[in-house]
Amino acid sequence: MTLNSATILNYKNIAEARLAFSPKLNCLIGNNGQGKTNVLDAIYYLSMCRSYASTGDNSAVIRHGEPYMMLQGSYTRCETPLEVSVALQRGKRKVVRRDGKEYQRLSQHIGLLPVVMVSPMDWDLVRGSGEERRRFMDLIISQNDSEYLDALIRYSKAIEQRNAMIKREMRDPLLYETVEQAMDQHAALIHGRRQQWLEQFLPTFMHYYNAVAGDGEAVSLHYKSHLDEGTMLDHLNATRERDLILGYTTRGIHRDDIELLLDGHPMRRTGSQGQCKTYTIALRLAQFDFIKANNPTVPILLLDDIFDKLDACRVERIVDVVSSDRFGQIFITDTNRTHLDEIVARHGGGHCLMHVENGNVTVIKGGEPS
Repeated sequence: MTLNSATILNYKNIAEARLAFSPKLNCLIGNNGQGKTNVLDAIYYLSMCRSYASTGDNSAVIRHGEPYMMLQGSYTRCETPLEVSVALQRGKRKVVRRDGKEYQRLSQHIGLLPVVMVSPMDWDLVRGSGEERRRFMDLIISQNDSEYLDALIRYSKAIEQRNAMIKREMRDPLLYETVEQAMDQHAALIHGRRQQWLEQFLPTFMHYYNAVAGDGEAVSLHYKSHLDEGTMLDHLNATRERDLILGYTTRGIHRDDIELLLDGHPMRRTGSQGQCKTYTIALRLAQFDFIKANNPTVPILLLDDIFDKLDACRVERIVDVVSSDRFGQIFITDTNRTHLDEIVARHGGGHCLMHVENGNVTVIKGGEPS
C-alpha cells in the first residue's frame, strides 16, 4: 500500500500543504517544533480516524483560530486507487469518507489502511500506566481483527452500564445479570485473542531488540490478566460488594497489562534511556511485522525522531534495519540531515526529501505532483 499524495488543511500548525510522495522513502527535515511530526500525524489520522497524540478533545487538532480541519489522501491499495478524506468542524462530529461515501461507523475504516508509527511518545509504553500498554495491544489487534474491535467496543459499553448501576447503588443481582453476561462473553474473546497475539508477537519483538541492541541483553513480555485466574463472571460476582464501595468495576480485562522485562527485571525500573528507546522501537517494528503478516497489504511506516537518546552503535543498527527491503513506504523525520542522507544512500531507489519550517512544507527533492 502507498500514499501517493495528501492535502492537509488547518491541521495543528499546518495551514495548508499539498504533497506528493515517493512510494518508497520520504524524509522530513527541520528543527524541533516546526511541524514535521504533524505531517506524520495527519497521515496516521487518515488511517486511524484520530491523532496519534489523542487527547479526547477532537478539536485539539484544528489549527488555532480556524473553524475546521480537513485531510485528504490518495492511496493505492492492492493495486486499486482509493481516496480517503476526514473533515472536522469545532463542536461537531468528524466525517470520514472513502471514495466519497461517508462511513456510518468509524470502526468500519480501521484496518483498511494499516499504519505503524514510532514516536518519542512511545516512552509511555515503558514508563506509563497499564492503560498505555492495553491501548498498544488493542490498536495492533484491531487493525487485523474486526471481531476483536467489535468485542472491545461492546465490552466498553457494558462496563459503562455496570459502573452507572454501581454509582446508583443498585444491589439486586438480577439487575446486573444481563450486563455481566455480555461482559463475560466479550472478555473471553478479548482475553483469548490477546494471548494468541502475544505468542506470535514475542519472537519478532525479541529479534528486533537484538538487531538494534546487539547481543547480551535478554528481553521478554508477559501478559497479565485477571482472567488467568477465573472467568469474568467469577470476578464480577466475587468483587461486587467491593465495587459498590469503591464506585467502579475493579476487575476484568480492562485492567490487563503487559510486563516489559529486561534480563528478568521490569524495564521501567532498570532500563537506561537508550535501552528504553530501543525497547519501544522494537515493539513498534514487531507491530509492523505482525500487521504485515495478518493483512493483505503492507503497512505504512512512520518514524518520528527515532535516533534521539541512542548511542552511535544503536543508530548504526537502526539505519541498517530501516534500510532493508522488508518495509514498504516509509516516512521519517529528523533534525539531523546526516542520518537521513545515510538512510537514503543505503535504501536505494526513489525518495522524497522535504523541509518543514513553521508549518510550511517545501519539497527539496522528488515528490513533484504528476
